[in-house]
Amino acid sequence: ASNMAYNNLGIRLAASSMKVTNGTGYNTHLMPELMYGLSSKIMLHTTAFLSNRNSSLATEGGSLYLKYKFINKDDVQRHFRVAAYGRYSFNNADIHQEEINLYGHNTGYETGIVATQLLHKVAISSSISYSKALDNSNNNKFPSTQNSSAINYTLSVGKLMLPKKYTSYEQPNINLMCEFLGQTLTPNSKSFLDIAPSIQLILKSKIRIDVGYRQQLYSNMLRTAPNGLVLRFEYNFFNTF
Repeated sequence: ASNMAYNNLGIRLAASSMKVTNGTGYNTHLMPELMYGLSSKIMLHTTAFLSNRNSSLATEGGSLYLKYKFINKDDVQRHFRVAAYGRYSFNNADIHQEEINLYGHNTGYETGIVATQLLHKVAISSSISYSKALDNSNNNKFPSTQNSSAINYTLSVGKLMLPKKYTSYEQPNINLMCEFLGQTLTPNSKSFLDIAPSIQLILKSKIRIDVGYRQQLYSNMLRTAPNGLVLRFEYNFFNTF
């Protein structure tokens, strides 16, 4: 639920390589992103979606994401923050699974709320959201036999492992994290639940590198590539304008 600071600009490149369930090979997605702190309470993201589903890497769409932090209670070595967020995505790819994914697969919108509690070196975060899928472009209509809306939910826990004691903002940070991600389609109640352990490295308080693996724990819906490696690189520019 934390925001970028006002007037800070961030660039991010996320990548995933997910094993195809029924077949051979991997689905690779690249998602370059720009992030900007519009104020101390509002941040804006713009993202492009690239995929190799049609044999070569091609641009398939993008999204606009806005987050508004409306609760911020800070104390010594602890804070509690709550934010509301919304996303609109557009996509021109074929619709090939029942899972609704507005981060590179479906056209549609999502709105939700996220809360984070920091207690010394441990952070706990949870979110719940509603998403609605629409027709993709290039005449890729949303199938009338599938559910086009869903409830999404996450729960994550992260712990600062190093440094044991802060002496400088230049010190590298190493965090271990584990996240659970789920979705329930409405109204037929098909669902899935994934686990995603990861390690995070922060350098000079402005460079962030995440390496994680997402693994399906349970699903009774069609998902073409639920398991695989997820990478993310982020760089922040302070006091940009």
